[in-house]
Amino acid sequence: MVYAANPNRYEKLPYRRVSDSGLIVPALSFGLWRNLGDQMPLANSREVILTAFDNGIFSFDNASNYGPGNGTAEETFGQVYRSDLRPYRNELVITTKAGYHMWPGPLGQFSGKKTLVNALDLSLQRMGLDYVDIFYAHRWDPETRLEETAQTLDLLVRQGKVLYVGVSNYTAEQTAAIAKIFADLGTPFIGNQVSYNMLNQGAKNSGLLDILDQHHAGLFAYGPLAEGLLTDRYLDGIPDDFPVHQTNEFLFKNGKQALENKLRALNDLAQSRQQTLSQMSLAWLLQDRRVASVVIGASKVDHLLGNLQFTKHPDFTQDELARIDEILA
Repeated sequence: MVYAANPNRYEKLPYRRVSDSGLIVPALSFGLWRNLGDQMPLANSREVILTAFDNGIFSFDNASNYGPGNGTAEETFGQVYRSDLRPYRNELVITTKAGYHMWPGPLGQFSGKKTLVNALDLSLQRMGLDYVDIFYAHRWDPETRLEETAQTLDLLVRQGKVLYVGVSNYTAEQTAAIAKIFADLGTPFIGNQVSYNMLNQGAKNSGLLDILDQHHAGLFAYGPLAEGLLTDRYLDGIPDDFPVHQTNEFLFKNGKQALENKLRALNDLAQSRQQTLSQMSLAWLLQDRRVASVVIGASKVDHLLGNLQFTKHPDFTQDELARIDEILA
C-alpha cells in the first residue's frame, strides 16, 4: 500500500522558528535513540515514524551510534524514508550526530576532521540522503583543536552535505567558544542538543540558554522525561536497577525517597491541570522560546499519541510555575 501523508498534519502540533534563522521545526521532534533499530520489527518502526509525521512531527533526530548496534537506527529510518517519506523530503528536517563510538579503532569517535567526514558519509548512505538538515558534533573533544572541529563542520556545509551545524552535550563555555569560531567562519550554527527537563535544569542554570540566544541559536532538548522518571511509571517507587542516564545521576544524590516525593507532587499538579506528568513535562519545556524543539522517543504508537496530547493544556499560570519551582527546590 502506497503511503499518503495526513493532509491535516500541520494542524496537529505547534511549530517554532529557531531563534531568528530560517529554520522552522515542530515543537516535538522524534528521536530514534534507543527506540528503533535492528531489534524492533521494521513494520512497527514504520508505523511509529509515519504516525509521528501524520501528527505534525516533521523533524527526525538520529546519530551514527544510535540503535542496539551502531548505525542501526539510521538504517531503520533510511528504509522508511526510501519506501514512504522520500516524496516529502522538502518538508522534513533530518538531523544526525557523530562523536561517540561508531567503529573500531581510535578514529571511530570524537570530532577530528577524518572522523566527522567519514561519519557523515556513512550516515548519508544509511539513510539514503544527499544531505542532512543539521549535523551535530555529538560531544566535546578534549584532544582535538576546537578550530579543526569547527572548520570541518563548516566544510561539510560548503560541500552541500549539511544545511546547518550544531553541537551536542557542550557546556555553556564550550558552546560560546565554538560559536565564536562559527561566527568568524560564517558557518550557519543552529544550536546545541542537550539533556534538559524539569528535574535537570542545568542548561538554564549554567547560562547555556542565554549564550545560545546571543548567537542566534536554539536549544534542542533531549531526555525531556528523564528516562521515564517524569511519567507515571515510577510513582509507586523507583527500582534499584533503574537505568539512569549519566546526565541525570545527580537526581539521586539525596536518595530515591526524596526524588519519589518530588515525582508524586509533580504528578498531583499535572492531574490538577488535567494532564499526565509526561504531558506537563513537555509543556513546561516549551514555555521558553529559546527551546527550539523537544526530542521525544517512542517505540509504540499509543505512547507517541499520548505525549502529543500536551497540546490540550500548553500554558501555565504563574502560580503553577511557582509550585513547580517549590517542588523542585
